[in-house]
Amino acid sequence: MKQKKVFYTEIAYLAGILTLAFGTALMEWADYGMSMVVAPAYLLYLKLSQYYPAFTFGMAEYVLQAFLLIVLSLVLRKFKLSYLFSFATALMYGFALDLFMLLVGSFSISGTGWRIAFFIGGMLVCAAGVSLLFHTYISPEAYELVVKELSAKFGWNISKVKTVYDCCSCIVGISMSFAFFGFGHFEGVKLGTIICAVVNGWIIGQISRMLERGFEFKDAFPWRPVFDR
Repeated sequence: MKQKKVFYTEIAYLAGILTLAFGTALMEWADYGMSMVVAPAYLLYLKLSQYYPAFTFGMAEYVLQAFLLIVLSLVLRKFKLSYLFSFATALMYGFALDLFMLLVGSFSISGTGWRIAFFIGGMLVCAAGVSLLFHTYISPEAYELVVKELSAKFGWNISKVKTVYDCCSCIVGISMSFAFFGFGHFEGVKLGTIICAVVNGWIIGQISRMLERGFEFKDAFPWRPVFDR
């Protein structure tokens, strides 16, 4: 049996953030809709950037995630050190997203074919990023942390909580689109959002299995207990 190569979880964390940010930038360029989880932050960015051009997609991400962490602390009536690490993850992701937005936005290409290619590529790259982040102990973004903490607190099934959270994000995104840009005018939540909702979980699972067949995930540093606090 072929020996698996070692993939350090800390490297998986950094690679996951960069990969997820790049995939999100590709999907934004394609303009076929963002994932349900990202849509509210994207709509916040679209609206506020009209009045404050310096306000970026990355800023919208960590502002919204900070709000989610505050709400989570109020609901659970406690604050954990891991919530601070989660916000640090959101900051890193936001900075990376803004850099990739500039890079992808500089591409001098257009047309339906490129849009479809960028959307599919972005969806696959995002799925790879999420899969990498699933293989690390470092605190994830607030979106995943909220699902994990609520499931643990109330003993709910994490898959069901994730489904409910995704549906709520979709409803919030649609409501924000109508409130910001008028009834019947969809921004951020489009056909691509539905496609992501249907296939994204399956793609993440397939990529995770591919990674686990070829790699053994190990910690390079003894930091895991710190992130469990």
